[in-house]
Amino acid sequence: MDDLDFTKEEKLKGVVSLLRDEAYQWWLTVRDGTVADRITWDFFKSVFQSKYIGLSYVDAQHRAFLNLFQGNKSVAKYEAEFLRLSFYARGIVATDHERCVQFEDGLRGELRVLIAP
Repeated sequence: MDDLDFTKEEKLKGVVSLLRDEAYQWWLTVRDGTVADRITWDFFKSVFQSKYIGLSYVDAQHRAFLNLFQGNKSVAKYEAEFLRLSFYARGIVATDHERCVQFEDGLRGELRVLIAP
């Protein structure tokens, strides 16, 4: 949903409309127990992930991000994987500068030398 060109309100409504069975009942419980102005797209993502995505998975993705290097991947494939995994390492790459530094550090040596200046 984050990749779609919708407002945060539209994202929230869209994703809630996709929930079924136990997930929808879970959301109704969360929604009913939360002050209305706190129910946002970011709130939904946070509570959904804490409920349905285990900490071991998040930790594994975090480690995968820290160990990510371009290797024999194209720059485009490396970038796609970097962007996907960076979601799990927000504290490490919170700013654009930190993201750029981490991305550059993972590039193959011959490419890193070309962009260093």
